[in-house]
Amino acid sequence: MKEKKIFDNTKKVSIWQIWTAITAFIAIIFALLLLTSREKNLNTGEAIINVVYPKAYALTDHNVRREVRDENPVDDAFIKAVNEFSYKTSANILTEAGKNMNYSPISLYFAMSLAASGAEGDTEEQLLALLGVSDKEVLSKQCGNLYRTLHKDNEIGKLKIANSLWMDNELKGKSIIFKDDFVRQAAENFYASSHSVDFAKDETGKYMADWISTNTNGKLSPIIETDPEQILSILNTVYFYDQWIDRFDRDKTAEEVFYLSNGSEVKADFMNQTYGSARFTKGEGFTRASLDLKNGYEMVFILPDEGVSPYELITTKEEVKQTFEGGESIFGEVVWKIPKFSFCSKLTLNNMLNSLGVNAAFSADANFSGITDHMAYITDVIQETHIAIDEDGVEASAYTQINYMGAARPEGRADMILDRPFIYGITAQNGTLLFVGVCENPAELEN
Repeated sequence: MKEKKIFDNTKKVSIWQIWTAITAFIAIIFALLLLTSREKNLNTGEAIINVVYPKAYALTDHNVRREVRDENPVDDAFIKAVNEFSYKTSANILTEAGKNMNYSPISLYFAMSLAASGAEGDTEEQLLALLGVSDKEVLSKQCGNLYRTLHKDNEIGKLKIANSLWMDNELKGKSIIFKDDFVRQAAENFYASSHSVDFAKDETGKYMADWISTNTNGKLSPIIETDPEQILSILNTVYFYDQWIDRFDRDKTAEEVFYLSNGSEVKADFMNQTYGSARFTKGEGFTRASLDLKNGYEMVFILPDEGVSPYELITTKEEVKQTFEGGESIFGEVVWKIPKFSFCSKLTLNNMLNSLGVNAAFSADANFSGITDHMAYITDVIQETHIAIDEDGVEASAYTQINYMGAARPEGRADMILDRPFIYGITAQNGTLLFVGVCENPAELEN
């Protein structure tokens, strides 16, 4: 019997106040919009179905960590699919020269996966092709395993992914039925609580924003505008912080010049550190090195060669992959000079998803019959993010809204003098790319 191909990677179709810190927040809103309006009475915002998050364990409890990993196997092919998704979406998003840009591919991946779990027909096929997995049941199960593997909550750091369903069960006096299987698997694989609300009332947006703020320790409190046409919103948040293994000495931080891509200059506070023997990578047009975090995460920094724009390195999926994975690995002295920065990004992702073959989900003929038998289709996909780094660590946050109507001998030296536009990423221990971006101006607080 011919083996079924499950993972398909080729088919086209604040500033932070936590003194130790990576904080990453990802909020994802799906809103299924209909072409009619409705009235509703119930709107408390309280959960009608709660979920129990995975049990926390200490940083030094390696036995429990091993048990969690063994009980929740994440296929290498799935990690590859997630990162292929990250690379191809990043190449289509990180394109604005001269502007700081931060993007959370894992946020969008979880969002689109939850949408795919309720899709059928061409809508399902296109979403699965984007996600690189050809079976939505396998996709949901692998997302659940990845969730439990990534989950951290200890004395040093935290990575909490939270999801919720916000359902309006009435439209023009008629009942709206949501499929039990969708709600069940959302709870089992995505840890999604369920809430009964009225999208015609302004307080619904406030309840949803409060839920986001609560699940991100108050780091983001977005203004959410609901639409009377909505019947469902799905929120996903990820809160993440950690410490550098070797924190920077604040006494060595000094103000220096950062050279912008337009030829002008700004002043920024640069953190300084030198490692006598560390790993770095030399690639075509760039040098790449990483700083380790105590829970096994890394922040990757990619410094383009003099005269090379960051965007020359990330124009295509293949180039993004080469920039993050390729090059020659070398051990040697690494001199770090990193500007402290804090900025926000706001992204509209409809056109990017269309360009990658997701079209059916945006049409009136979209098939989300695994969620509801009512007509439903995606109208908007929006992501907002925030990132900041200092001597103790890095804080990152993202909010995505999807509306429907989802030590060896030294061999060289690397001068990671990040005094010109550079690329960065935050990765989990299993290689999952959580955030990726370009720092064009560390002195700019917001986009």
